[in-house]
Amino acid sequence: MTNDTGGVANPDGGSDEERQPVHEPAFNLPSALVSILIGLFVIHATRTYLLSSTVDDEVLFNFAFLPARYDHALADQGLAWLWSPVTYSFLHGSWEHVIFNGFWLVAFGAPVVRRIGVVRLAVFWCLSAVAAVALHVVFHWGDMTVVIGASGVVAGLMGAAARFVFSPSGRISRQFAHLNRRLSMSEALSNRSVLVFTGIWFLTNFLIGLGVFAFGGAASIAWEAHIGGFLFGFFLFGLFDPQDGHPATDRA
Repeated sequence: MTNDTGGVANPDGGSDEERQPVHEPAFNLPSALVSILIGLFVIHATRTYLLSSTVDDEVLFNFAFLPARYDHALADQGLAWLWSPVTYSFLHGSWEHVIFNGFWLVAFGAPVVRRIGVVRLAVFWCLSAVAAVALHVVFHWGDMTVVIGASGVVAGLMGAAARFVFSPSGRISRQFAHLNRRLSMSEALSNRSVLVFTGIWFLTNFLIGLGVFAFGGAASIAWEAHIGGFLFGFFLFGLFDPQDGHPATDRA
């Protein structure tokens, strides 16, 4: 993706030549996104440095996602099946894991939260997390493998962002992409920039699934959950977008 640092999105219309040059700040994140990032790092630091391995295993068992919870194997093991499809997204397996997700959360979460606001973001986070593991469990029914990480939600934010961040020229303005008009489904599916972006994204995830990109082993990456999250964000973003197409007033 290319950053367009030479101009700002013009909500009143107008050509690129009519836009005044604007220097975008390198770091200007919504406060809600900063809070989420801090929370993810604090949770992982607490698990890594303060909890014993026994207590951390309990945390994982009660808050990570396990497909086996919905099969007979763990069907009678408490109520964690109610909240774990969301809480798993706040847990990570390593510092590399949380930093990697944090990087992409900054890149794609910022324009989405600026556009839909904090309340809608909270709902989007929860439902995209559920959608991600819903597709994962289809392929891994009854599996005892633990699923953790915000990757499914990040993929959902990527799918959502693909509906509005690209300007007609195909470029992205980091600070003002949220002002763009949301593309209709037909427009999105015929937009070259959107198609290239989604095509590369899906190809990368399929290659991960085939083991071509084995980051710590392909089996350690729940690539099906990534796809579930992306499809949720791409096809259902309109349910969270303000009806008038402008950013929500409760954004942070």
